[in-house]
Amino acid sequence: VQLQASGGGLVQAGGSLRLSCAASGRTFDRYKMAWFRQSPGKEREFVAAISRSGVATYYPDSMKGRFTISRDNAKNTVYLQMNNLKPEDTAVYYCAAGQGITTTTTRAYDYWGQGTQVTVSS
Repeated sequence: VQLQASGGGLVQAGGSLRLSCAASGRTFDRYKMAWFRQSPGKEREFVAAISRSGVATYYPDSMKGRFTISRDNAKNTVYLQMNNLKPEDTAVYYCAAGQGITTTTTRAYDYWGQGTQVTVSS
């Protein structure tokens, strides 16, 4: 699976962005999908995950209510809607795909996109 993330950019605090991640291949619905992010000097951080069918979603408490993950299996695409963005959300955002049970750890995901930069100004 090859993943291509897009949609990042510069936004003011309180604004919104929608990230997209397009996957190659015809087996997209066999993969759980997730978004992670990484800031300079910090470890990669879990942002959101979604099950293969899209029925189940997972978020850390700090992002519940502001971020929404969704997927369109017909379009081989997963999305991350980010609202009420804060300067601390500034990071490179990565999409990831994996098989098996949906989890929040990086080691559960085998395929990674190249990342898209999100910068939130105060």
